[in-house]
Formats: sequence, C-alpha cells, structure tokens
Amino acid sequence: MAKSNFFTNYFKDIADISLKINTNLIENLVKSIHKLRKKGGRIFFIGVGGSAGNCSHAVNDFRKICGIECYTPLDNVSELTARINDDGWNSSLTNWLKTSKLNSKDAIFVFSVGGGDIKKKVSLNLIDTIKYAKEKKIKIFGIVGREKSFLNKNGNEVVVIPIKNKKNITPYSESFQSVIWHSIVTHPLLKFNKTKW
Repeated sequence: MAKSNFFTNYFKDIADISLKINTNLIENLVKSIHKLRKKGGRIFFIGVGGSAGNCSHAVNDFRKICGIECYTPLDNVSELTARINDDGWNSSLTNWLKTSKLNSKDAIFVFSVGGGDIKKKVSLNLIDTIKYAKEKKIKIFGIVGREKSFLNKNGNEVVVIPIKNKKNITPYSESFQSVIWHSIVTHPLLKFNKTKW
C-alpha cells in the first residue's frame, strides 16, 4: 500500500509553522507574565471547544510550574452551565469573571482558533469577555490561529499562529496553543518549580 502524502504534508506544515512563529511576541508575553506574577496578579484562561480543554491544562502548568494563581471558568461545569441556562451563552464567561473581582493586576489569556468575529457571529462569548477586560483595563493575552480576529485586534499581547493551510486551522491552532504555552512555562524567567521528569 502506497504511503499517503497526507502525513508528509501535515508534518511539513507543523515544521513550517514552528519556524515562522514570532518568538519575539512570545518573549514579550513571558516578560508581561513575569511582571504580573511579581505584582501578585492572576491569570484567567478563556477558550471554547478544544481550546477549553487546553485552558484546563494551562491552568495546571502555570500554577504548578510557574507559581502563578490561575483559573478557568470552564472547569466549573455546574456554574458555567447554570449561567448559560439563566443568562445565555454570550455573557456566561464574562459573568463568571465578574464574580472573581478582576482587577488591574490580573490578565485574561484567550486560546482560540478563530479569535471571534462579530459579523459572522462566531465566539461571541469570547468577544464579550474581551470587551469586559478592556473596560476593566485588564491585560489581554492570547494565542490565535487568525490574524484578522477580534482577539488579535483588541488584545495586548497576542501570538498569531502563521497557518498557510487553512483546511487544518483547527488542529494546527489547538496544537500550537499547547506548544506555545509549554514554551512559556518552561522559560527560565517563569519556571519556578522543577518538573518531575
């Protein structure tokens, strides 16, 4: 059976993306997170779909490896679904954050494939959260797969994943969210605790 070109192309894309990522943006993000930790700020990770799963994992790493107080509203299924049921999807994350009493020392960190689009009515809950963070003068960090996104246009420190093959934007974006946040928590400026292995 002949080998499919699919995997060759898929992993070539992964290699190309790795070489084209703007590491200066990641370095700036590391410095901002370092300042946040020194001030005793918290990070609230926000995302939907696969990005929500990445948020849970990132909370663990930033807390355990970097010693930063972090949360995600996506881990509290009871509260999140109650808010969706009672208040609606679009405000569910924002209303969760309001109870957490965000302040100027804190930041939200958004993981997203598309980064929100008002015209297309996509990820309106992320857009609502970003608007709220801007109102409260909270730093907005992000990792996103689309340059022309609400997140990239409105965030403070946003890493855009340079994806040429848009057919695979979701797997590449969600994979590189993990690659990038792991590079951040491993950075000598932020790595606070040794890992087991």
